[in-house]
Amino acid sequence: MPILLHDNARPHTARLTVAKLQELELETLRHPPYSPDLSPTDYHFFRNLDNFLVGKFFNSQQAVETAFRDFIDSRTPGFYSRGIDQLPLKWQKCVDNMGAYFD
Repeated sequence: MPILLHDNARPHTARLTVAKLQELELETLRHPPYSPDLSPTDYHFFRNLDNFLVGKFFNSQQAVETAFRDFIDSRTPGFYSRGIDQLPLKWQKCVDNMGAYFD
């Protein structure tokens, strides 16, 4: 069963959202809202996307979409696995820092 990691901010816990996730048979793995140190998309995915986009300029929506697809296509399954595998270490760091924000 696929697992969706997202925070428990209100839009993610709205009745319609929860119903759709159940309909899609997605299990959710929750973490506190607005905790970038816990989110692999913030520290792994978007950091790499930012690096990929450095120095690129776009003159159309199509160019932006193409660049995003190029980024996605350039990632291996191992890229996503590494982001997931780092979660326990990030979580432990949060516990060790008593929930305080860190980079």
